[in-house]
Parts: sequence; C-alpha cells; structure tokens
Amino acid sequence: MDDILNIFRALADPTRLRIMLLLQKMELAVGELAQILNQSQPRISRHIRILDEAGLAERRKEGSWVFLKPGPASELEILGRLFRSEKVAKSEQAMQDQAQLSLVRKARAEMAERYFAAHAEEWDAIRSLHLPEAEVERAMLALLRDAPLGRMLDIGTGTGRMIELFGAAAQAIIAIDNSPEMLRLARAKLLESEAVNGLNLIQKTELKQGDFNRLPLANGAVDSVILHQVLHYAQHPEAVLVEVSRVLKSAGIVLIADFAAHDREDLRTEHAHARLGFSDDSMKHWLAASKLELVQTRTLDGGELTVKIWVARKPVIPNLHPDADRLPSQTEDLKRASA
Repeated sequence: MDDILNIFRALADPTRLRIMLLLQKMELAVGELAQILNQSQPRISRHIRILDEAGLAERRKEGSWVFLKPGPASELEILGRLFRSEKVAKSEQAMQDQAQLSLVRKARAEMAERYFAAHAEEWDAIRSLHLPEAEVERAMLALLRDAPLGRMLDIGTGTGRMIELFGAAAQAIIAIDNSPEMLRLARAKLLESEAVNGLNLIQKTELKQGDFNRLPLANGAVDSVILHQVLHYAQHPEAVLVEVSRVLKSAGIVLIADFAAHDREDLRTEHAHARLGFSDDSMKHWLAASKLELVQTRTLDGGELTVKIWVARKPVIPNLHPDADRLPSQTEDLKRASA
C-alpha cells in the first residue's frame, strides 16, 4: 500500500507528471528537461529525486551529465497506457512540451553533424585502408542471419551503427561505450534513424557508460555480443573476452569484426590502436581460454588492411546429476541407506 501511495504522491505535481510524459518518448538529460520545462536544474533535480524514490524514474550518471529514463516500478506498465492516451497526449501542455522536445532532438542532430564534420577526415583516412564498410556490414549480417540475437550487447557502440544494423532482429539492446561524447552521438543517430527509417530502436535500447574491461552487467545477462572495430583498442584483448564470456548466456553468440595482423604503426601512434590487428591463432587461443568456441571465420580482403570476422559461441553446459561429484561407492552407500 505504501508503494502505491508514494507513486500517487509523486505524480500529484504538474512538473513531475510532465517529466514522466516526456520520459515515455525518450531518455533525457537533466539539462534537457530543464530546457523543455523552462525551470532551473536544481528544481528539476528535486522533482527527479521524488520520482526516483517512487521507482517511476531512474537516474544514470554519464560523465558530467545525468540521464533519466522510466524506472523499475511495475505499476508503470499500467500508468503508461494512461500517459499514452489521446486525452493526455493531446492536451495543451503536453503539445507544448512536445514542441520543446523537438528542439532537443534538433540540437542533438546538430551536435552529431558537427562531430562528424570535425572527424570526417580522420575516419576517411582509416576507411581508405580497407574495403568499403558496406561490404563488411553485409558479411556480418550474412553470418548472423539465422542467429537468435535476443538481448544484444554492443560493446564500444561509438556512433550506434551496430544498433541500426542489428537492432531490428534483437529483442533488446544494451550499448556500452566509455566515452560520454560518443553515447550522446549514438543517441542523436538513433533519433535520426528512427525518423528516416522508421526503426523503433530508442525504446528498446539502453545506452550505458562503461569499460570493456569491466562490463556493467551481471553474469549471463545477454544472448549475443558484437565487437565491431573495438578490440584493437584493448591493451589486453584476452581479458575483454573473459568479460564477454562472463556476461554471455550459454549458447550465446559473439561476433568480432577487426583487422588481421598488420604493421601500420601510424595507427598506434596517431589513432590510439593498442593492437595492430589479430592473427587467427591468437584469436582462437583467447576465445578458448575464455570458454568460447570459435565456429566461423571470414576474411575480407580488398585494401592495405584485411578485415577479419570471427564468430564464436558459448557452449551449453549440461545439467549434472546431483550425485555426479560423488564417488561411485558413496552413491551406492546413499542408495542402500535410503532403502
């Protein structure tokens, strides 16, 4: 009863109700909410604390920003139907907030454009060393065409391209990056993809700041993992793969797309590549040490750098008989004792 009372108390304020309506649309930063609602950040933060305590909203720190999304309260499923009703969605205040939300979307898109313009030359220089990215993506899609992606983890999501590529086939997506700037960029790209392609990726995607050496997920939390041009940034790739195995369920799939071993030292000095590609032997050894089984390898030539795709699976561990760890004589003794 107290939980329900807390929920109704939390919603008994126009500002907090407006915040909940906005969070049904998309994840928002505290500063963005302050802009939409035309209120100070400290005041918005007080409202957020009340919603958080009631389980209606959930806060997540990302660099110097704090982002909000709908919270874990089970009652939100019922309330969501009310929030989405035409009477509420078409109210004058909701329409005004929606217009301000459009400005936030536009600001994110402009930020993405500026970022791409500033880094286009750098990225083009790397792309020119290997075959077109579209061919790599076609190969990745073909390899995972029949794989059940389920809850998918995209490590080092960057611009969110892997979310766009595989998102439609996944039930839910967790996208992790260590850079708050890249996560904000991914959000902007997802909004653009939804507008252009009609893909409903925002609602089923959770963007999280995190390090691939220590993934912020529980054991066996995901069904599939994508590492696209990410592993060469790892000082210890084998440790990253151990983490991947930890968060992956039995029978889960891992796809790694990266460069074959090469000698372009400028990628280390100018682009922070910790590893100059990987050999098949090294990858197979690391996967095996991580209790992952290599099932397929694809080589994509067509430039100075060769792109490799490795697909691995986490084996299914059979259920053991409760007496399997006992010696035969111990098991027989137990049977005789119970007779």
